[in-house]
Amino acid sequence: MTNQSLSNRDLSVLWHPCTQMKDHETFPIIPIKKGQGVWLEDYDGNRYLDAISSWWVNLFGHANPHIIAALKDQLDTLEHVIFAGFTHESAIKLAEKLVEIAPEGLDRCFYADNGSAAVEVALKMSFHYWRNRGQTRKTQFITLENSYHGETLGALAVGNVPLYKETYAPLLMDVITVPGPDCYNRETGESWAEYSTRRFALMEQTLQQHSECVCAVIIEPLVQCAGNMRMYDPVYLKLLRAACDKYQVHLIADEIAVGFGRTGTLFACEQAAIGPDFMCLSKGLTGGYLPLSAVLTSNQIYQAFYDDYQKLTAFLHSHSYTGNALACRAGLATLEIFRQHNVIENNKQLAGIMAKAAARFSGHPHVAEVRQKGMILAIELVKNKQTREPYPWQERRGIKVYQYALSKGVLLRPLGNVIYFMPPYIINEEELLVIADVAWDGIQCAVKD
Repeated sequence: MTNQSLSNRDLSVLWHPCTQMKDHETFPIIPIKKGQGVWLEDYDGNRYLDAISSWWVNLFGHANPHIIAALKDQLDTLEHVIFAGFTHESAIKLAEKLVEIAPEGLDRCFYADNGSAAVEVALKMSFHYWRNRGQTRKTQFITLENSYHGETLGALAVGNVPLYKETYAPLLMDVITVPGPDCYNRETGESWAEYSTRRFALMEQTLQQHSECVCAVIIEPLVQCAGNMRMYDPVYLKLLRAACDKYQVHLIADEIAVGFGRTGTLFACEQAAIGPDFMCLSKGLTGGYLPLSAVLTSNQIYQAFYDDYQKLTAFLHSHSYTGNALACRAGLATLEIFRQHNVIENNKQLAGIMAKAAARFSGHPHVAEVRQKGMILAIELVKNKQTREPYPWQERRGIKVYQYALSKGVLLRPLGNVIYFMPPYIINEEELLVIADVAWDGIQCAVKD
């Protein structure tokens, strides 16, 4: 087998996500044969440094021996069982561990298959809670501009990235969208905290006006990842938690991308010392090995559904693979790595190295901003540095960086014209420097004409 033979077979039968398939007429798809640590290898022997953790999921490297051993052990006993009326040890233990490490007040765990499904669960739970409590006017959700929460219809509705949402707008429920707190547009000399605080006034006003009909506010804590890695200050979360309490509205924290150490703490909400009413988890939950998501919520919310069957208050939401034993065991192995190794502290050192390696990008004539939260670093390309005029999206400057980086053995998949580093936590200093050097040269190539 070769890259070419597998690519031909792929393109005859497959349809890939987030891809204009016609692009592959001129830019080959890359078949991967194996992975090891931060490296991927194709069938022609080329190696690629996985600088984006294979879409933000792979925390501790490909072919991680600890996770592999756990999965092999689980395979010998149970692969899957219906999760209605049945249970198993791995699902129980993982839920116990998640409740133990989550912010205070999150006492119950509901499993789903993926991040979008977790968001759907949280939206439905919030709506259904208020219905069970007799507050039937509460049917709407508040979301932030530039937000992203997944691509199933409910999750898409509460997102706000036009690229994903506009086509399907006729299918989506109406939501209330509030201008966001991300700090890219702050005034000269204005701190992140000052800007995010100032922007919160718009959320406060919206809650005051609409709280009687709103179920919940949904938010990506600290980083709007698919929204070009835009970032904001934790003070916004603290203010939002207080306002949601004041106006009796739930707070849904979508920690699918930012959870499990990405922003410098185990969960991003910790940086504001708050706990949401619902926390959605996925991606790094299994270390990148198997699809699994979880929605954590409170006993108070759980009790609103707990009644005699004839009352019809039960939460009737299910997935065939809910609580899959293999996925839960991978999640347990991932959390064991966090406990056995000083991951959060080690990440702080890696984040410092990453910041140092990327410092030179701030002075680049076509870089508007370099921003960072923990193990996420973003470089925003613009046509004019002084005015921050963006490059026309049709020019696809970011894709040029991506293509150059692949030719040099680094996987850097951009978000529009934003180049970002989001590597596995086992990366070393030398590999981070390689990523930064390749990104620099790729940007030079992408902006030269």
